[in-house]
Order: sequence, then structure tokens, then C-alpha cells
Amino acid sequence: MINPPDNPARLFLPADWRVLGFGLVLTVGVMLLVGLAPALRALSVQPVSALKGGEDPRARRRLMHALIAAQTAFCFLVLFVAGLFVAAFERLSNRPTGFSADRLLTLETVAKPTQSPVVWGQMAEHLRAVPGVETVALASSPLLGDEFEGGYISINGAPTSKALAAFLYVSPGWTEAMRIPVIDGRDFRSSETYPGFALVNQTFAKEYFNGESALGKSFETVFPEGKRLRFEVVGLVGDACYDDVREPIWPQAYFPFRWVDAKGNLRPMESGTFIVRTSSRNPVALAPTLRREVSRASPEFHVNNIRTQLEINQSHTVRERLLARLAFFFGVVALLLAGVGLYGVLDYTVLQRRREIGIRMALGAPAGDVARRVTVNVFSMVLAGALLGLAVSLAAVRYIETLLYQVRATDPRMLAFPALTILVAALMAALPPLFRAVRIDPAKTLRDE
Repeated sequence: MINPPDNPARLFLPADWRVLGFGLVLTVGVMLLVGLAPALRALSVQPVSALKGGEDPRARRRLMHALIAAQTAFCFLVLFVAGLFVAAFERLSNRPTGFSADRLLTLETVAKPTQSPVVWGQMAEHLRAVPGVETVALASSPLLGDEFEGGYISINGAPTSKALAAFLYVSPGWTEAMRIPVIDGRDFRSSETYPGFALVNQTFAKEYFNGESALGKSFETVFPEGKRLRFEVVGLVGDACYDDVREPIWPQAYFPFRWVDAKGNLRPMESGTFIVRTSSRNPVALAPTLRREVSRASPEFHVNNIRTQLEINQSHTVRERLLARLAFFFGVVALLLAGVGLYGVLDYTVLQRRREIGIRMALGAPAGDVARRVTVNVFSMVLAGALLGLAVSLAAVRYIETLLYQVRATDPRMLAFPALTILVAALMAALPPLFRAVRIDPAKTLRDE
């Protein structure tokens, strides 16, 4: 229900009187509902029957064991889903982007009135002199930003291919600032303009040049009105995520930030993004200084937005991070409730069977036999509940598949996580009742009875 995927909802959790009142009413309601059945059973107790030893406790034990199985199944389902969401978030967060976001700031800037690419380059040169700045480059927009520009490609005048290519306009030094390797060829020269020259990524070369060397070859971009622009590939660069970390790598072509019109004159630019790599581990600290320097150097330039590249990257995993945290929280709660419930059932079982255990120990039953008799039924219900939870989990996973990233529900690790977690919780919950059972004094118990 967290939509849309490109701008997922954030949780706003104010602890006002309505939230607290709702929690209080819900808690009291659940207590009354759960306590109703034991209260009615207590009212129906017959004094004569109680004095003779009470009713047969086996029916009550069967009900408790069934509830333990149901609770274990529910806990398994919640932990299974939590494991899937956490694994999906971890894999998406750790997916290689093809560039380094470390110590990188993006200054999304507009110029009013529009300014020549030469002036934009002078501003980049001015920012390079700011203390704490390692390098500065220009791009039409940051990678994984909110903008997408692309088109269709034609090779040697052939019809356009069906695959869409992504476009980005960058200055010389952009690949160095982004830490994107130049695999073959070279970077742009300061004199090269758009149209005419291009850098392409590896996926572009595989898609349009059949995996052959793209260096020195040409291609055309085709516009809907039939206009074609020709470009020569001067460099092959590594693959990098363009607009979404979930999607496969796009075929990408990078063009010079400097545009020329039909007469060969440089075209003024209205907007651009300064890509600033800092020497500080905390690039945000440099953001106010850079904003002031842009305005001081030229009042025509205005910085609309300053973000770290890491912040931009993380904005693509908000949904997965939210789901992982919620699922982890509810998984811990479900596990805690299952452990408390199991402890309560085992402790009550020991209490009800205290006389039987005392007699068996008086007749020489070893501690291991006592522990087995106390736990075998309950642990068999835990096993049955885990198997039921496994079946329900595999049946229900199709409803959340669209929220997962490179995670398979049938992965043995995903299935083993809830099973092992429940096993550890069950063992921890069983230890106090077991210690109490094996330490029962037969003589004292029989005298009390």
C-alpha cells in the first residue's frame, strides 16, 4: 500500500492523545476479550468436582497446544516476511552503482538570464578554488536524479533500434569527479561541443555495436520529427546507474555540456548541476560555503538545491528501508510474544503436573526423562506450527513479490532464518520451566499434595 514506487510515503507518527487513547482502548479490549474464556470457565467450576481433583486437564492442554501451534505459525510468517524485506533492502542498498558517492555534493543551479557555457565553466573554475574542494565538474543533472532524457539510436543510417538510450550532458572531468573509469579512448576536450562528440558506456557498445570496440565509430540520435544528429565516440566508460537503482543499466551516451546552434555559436544554458567532490568526510559542512560562493561570484546564478550524492542514492531505497524497519519491528514483537506464550504454557504445564513429576522422580525417573515428558508435546506443536507457517508463507509470498529485489522466497537461507530464530526462542523460553521441573523435591511435593 506504499505508493507510488518513485515517491513512496514517509511515516509521520505523532504521539498525541488520539494515538495514546486508541492504544489504551485497544489494550483494554484485548485483555477483556482474552480473559473472557478463563473467567467463564472459572465460574462454571463445580465445588464437588474440584474437591475430587478437578476436571481432566488433557482437553485444556490440547487447546493450549493448538494455540501454541497457531502462534508459532504466525510468528514464522512474520519472521519470514521480515527476512525477505530486510534482505531485499540490503541487496538494493549494496548494489554497485558504477560510481563513487563518497564525499560528493550536487549543486542544482539555474541562471537568470541564461548564461553561456563559458560562464558556467568559469563558475566551476571558481568553485575549484574553494578550500576543501578537490574537483568540480558540470552535468545537466545528477545521476539517479529526477530527470530523464533519452532517445533512439541509428547506426550507419540504419533504422532506429527498439532499445532506448539515456542521454546526459557533461563537462570534461565529469568522469573523474564521479569516479567512473574511462575504459578506452579519452575524456572530452574543452573545445568539443554538442553535437559532434560522445562518450558511451559498455552497455551502449554491446547494444548498438554488437560488443565490438565503439571507439572511433559513429552513431546518430533520431528525433520524432525525423531530425538526425551525428556523433563520434571518443571514449568508452564504465556502466553506471542512470535513474533507478532497481532497473538494469541503460545504454548511455554522454554529450558535451557545451551546445552550439546551427550557426556554430555557443547556446546559453538555463540550468545545470555542479558536481563537487570534497576532501572532507562530511561534504554537507561545505554546502553553505559553496552556496554563498556561487551567489557572490555571479548574481545571475542561483543554487536551487544542494544534496549529497549519497542522499540521492538513498532516496531510491526509501520504500525498501521503510518496509525493512517495519517488518523487523513486527518480527521482534511476534518473536517476543511467541516466547512469552511458550514460557507460560510450559510453566503452567509444570505447575499442573507437579504431583506426577514428583512421583516419577521418587520412583527413580532421571532428569532427562522428566524434561522430555514436559516438553515433547509442546515442542511437537512448535514443529507443527513452523511447518504450517512455512506453507502459509510460501503461499502468501506472491502478494509481496513486487516489493522484493533479487530475493527468492525459496532460498534456503530465507527459510532457515525464521525456523532457527523460533527454535532459539523456544529453547530459551523452555529453560526456566525445565529447571523448575527437574528441581522439584518429590518428598515435599507429595506432602503438599
